[in-house]
Amino acid sequence: MAALTGEQLAQNIRQGINALKEACAGVDEETASRAPEGRWSPKEILSHLLGPEGEGHLGVLQAFLDHETPRLDMEAENPFFSGRRASMTFAQLLDRVENEYDRIAGFAAGLSAAQLDRRAHVPMLKGSGFGEYPTLEAFIGLLGGAEGSHLQFHTGHLLEVLRELGGVKK
Repeated sequence: MAALTGEQLAQNIRQGINALKEACAGVDEETASRAPEGRWSPKEILSHLLGPEGEGHLGVLQAFLDHETPRLDMEAENPFFSGRRASMTFAQLLDRVENEYDRIAGFAAGLSAAQLDRRAHVPMLKGSGFGEYPTLEAFIGLLGGAEGSHLQFHTGHLLEVLRELGGVKK
């Protein structure tokens, strides 16, 4: 049985987005477009959080409900920084990320305990603490609703990059 309710996951996602927005506050376009050697730029980090162009994350989450143990082949360490995204401003990318994660929070909030307990096969997670067959609850938590989530990790990543670029004094 799920440990967290959908509403609790949604609340955690919203807190994560608020932390990301705080980290992005005051970042100018020039800084957002630069990257330290061997690292992603702030714009690339936001693009990565959006995931593949046009797909978003909801389709992956919906697959848990639509199919019995769907196989989800995820692509790690890809910023998905298309020409379209490169032409967007930092503020536009942040708005897109906020909208995407708000949609995820809305999706999570409406889930029952039985739905949160559904599983998918995610080979990329083999050997991780989540395992190769995570529940929807665990996957949403991994994406943006838990301590150590993808969203939280990349908010910290963004702050590190901004410090290296001299774009933040934290």
